[in-house]
Amino acid sequence: MLIQPVVLSGGSGTRLWPLSREKYPKQLLPLIGEDSLLQATVRRVEGIAGLQVAVPMIVCNEEYRFVIAEQMRLMGKEGPILLEPIGRNTAPALTLAALAAMRDGADPILLVMPADHVILDTPAFHDVVRQGAMLADAGAVVTFGITPDSPETGYGYIQSGPALGQGSACKIARFVEKPDLVTAQSYLDAGSYLWNSGLFMMRASVWLSAIGVCREDIFSACHTAWAQGSADGEFLRVGKDAFAHCPADSIDYAVMERIAAGELTLPAGVVIPLSAGWSDVGAWDALWKVLAKDSAGNVAQGDVLLHGCRNTLALSAGRLLACIGVQDLVVVETPDAILVSHKDKTQEVKQIVDRLKRDGRSEGQLHRKVFRPWGSYDGVDAGERFLVKRIVVKPGAILSMQMHHHRAEHWIVVRGTAKVTREDTTYLVSENESTFIPLGIKHRLENPGRLPLEMIEVQSGSYLGEDDIVRFEDIYGR
Repeated sequence: MLIQPVVLSGGSGTRLWPLSREKYPKQLLPLIGEDSLLQATVRRVEGIAGLQVAVPMIVCNEEYRFVIAEQMRLMGKEGPILLEPIGRNTAPALTLAALAAMRDGADPILLVMPADHVILDTPAFHDVVRQGAMLADAGAVVTFGITPDSPETGYGYIQSGPALGQGSACKIARFVEKPDLVTAQSYLDAGSYLWNSGLFMMRASVWLSAIGVCREDIFSACHTAWAQGSADGEFLRVGKDAFAHCPADSIDYAVMERIAAGELTLPAGVVIPLSAGWSDVGAWDALWKVLAKDSAGNVAQGDVLLHGCRNTLALSAGRLLACIGVQDLVVVETPDAILVSHKDKTQEVKQIVDRLKRDGRSEGQLHRKVFRPWGSYDGVDAGERFLVKRIVVKPGAILSMQMHHHRAEHWIVVRGTAKVTREDTTYLVSENESTFIPLGIKHRLENPGRLPLEMIEVQSGSYLGEDDIVRFEDIYGR
């Protein structure tokens, strides 16, 4: 019995701003432990006794492909990464994953997991996966419902129906939208309602059959996009135009609710209760709940000093953060933004992100430190007609051959050796040496060494935006 984990990594996590940004969302961040949430999700399926588990398949936006590939490489898990040209919600993402899983004639059981969830009790998770695998192997579509411990209004619910006589599995009675507080309390009191986790198991062929019946338009668009796709190393690409015409819908709306309503004779819809310290880390208060606390209920990460504080979450990404005499607050420091919020209001962080977008401010999308396939850059200072960056280029990495219309660049190497191409001339620049790239000159930067190349770049000119780049050649296909 082959299990193919499918990790859906398409969310933006705006409610965890300012750590989570649109261009570097929460699943890529190490919010709990040293692993990112994505890495923790991949690691969670290791060592499930009695099951053969393949290397996880990641489904993600093209924009995150190199960061995700690097995180997988660091884990020694260089499996397939399926690229969505544009976000179309979870039902199309799973349909592409099912088509990819069957590309060699196989029909594995798909274990579908969001990349940005937390599960603290891995053995308990393994137990329900083994139970779910047996049911999925028999043709069922299985979801895992979280046993509620509070009247939560931020989650959808699944009402469990008659028991199946196989472990704790039950038939799905119905799916319920996010309730108000009174209704959520009634669900908790009833004892037959579970939080909707977004975790699923089913055979690839079963999903394709179900989506073909329930949403033939999604199936057709995905099938065409897959047929027009190609493999690019570990990346699996699909036809961009065909996928752009695919309707957006979730797994629940597209298929699961119709199965629960009895609109499909097959497959059966099954829910298995899961009590394993689960959280979708949907906002800062949710993160506070799952992190270890001191005797006063505080969580402190980074360079943080607390005095007389209670039930406070304080995170510093660099600078010293001091909190005195506060309670029930969330304080998050990053190099370019600071968030201060009451824990009861953290769901409203999204409104700040929306305002940043309306105002055209970059803090909603990018960190000051920006990751690229060749390394990273950090904007350390800026003023009228100048910008200073700290650039790190990975060993063997090559930037694009490019030119700028509005700026010149001065490069100072502080560690390593740079290979510089300027028009038809190529030369090396060593530590404590510099070079100048005039406006309008074609140029390229490479790291020929085995260690990271670190540089200071000083840009000067009338316009210093990132879109002032004309690329002539790029190994990363940008």
